Amino acid sequence: MNLLIVEDDVLTAKQLLQLLKSEKYLCDVANGYVQAQEFIDKNNYALILLDWNLGDGDGLILLQEIRNLEIRTPVLMLSANGEIDDRVAVLDSGADDYLCKPYSAIELLARIRAILRRETLQKSSLITIGDVTLDTLSREILTENEKVALTTSEFDLLELFMQNPNQILTRYQLSEHINKDNYSIKHSNLVDVHIKNLRKKLGKREFILNVRGIGYKINKSS
Repeated sequence: MNLLIVEDDVLTAKQLLQLLKSEKYLCDVANGYVQAQEFIDKNNYALILLDWNLGDGDGLILLQEIRNLEIRTPVLMLSANGEIDDRVAVLDSGADDYLCKPYSAIELLARIRAILRRETLQKSSLITIGDVTLDTLSREILTENEKVALTTSEFDLLELFMQNPNQILTRYQLSEHINKDNYSIKHSNLVDVHIKNLRKKLGKREFILNVRGIGYKINKSS
């Protein structure tokens, strides 16, 4: 896993780097606000360790900037500012955790492991095709980073499609997935109605394609 250390104190940055490398993490080190921006623009990181007080800028402002750009990389803020209001400000700005200096190496590593564990679990619940993301745990849908409200049946159908992006699904398969009784499976046109509503709510008419005489499939290039 590749981590970014943002720390303007050279000795502290060196100690952090040595500690994390001893735990088999790959690390880049940014010695200030501007250099951190450059690293984040160019690379993807599993976690950012961000000092609040940087020589050439404010770490809290950098955090807010990251979140405003829809960069969801987890951030662990490191700071000597230990007041409750300071911690609240950091967490409200989008940090995933906050650790006051001075801290022990054991606690720091435990916090890092906890954040990375949460991130791994969260990512495993996400299915993304194009700019549509479905979360199987929270049952949320995002398209172009905007939430979309779906009914239970609409969500269940979209989940089935996105879990099988290379497969044509027949109307019978789709109907069986959302209906309980055999009559409804054979005779209902609810599948077509739900798909029409899905296209409208997602704002993507070509996201779910008709396959003439068979059923429907996801259009991965939409």
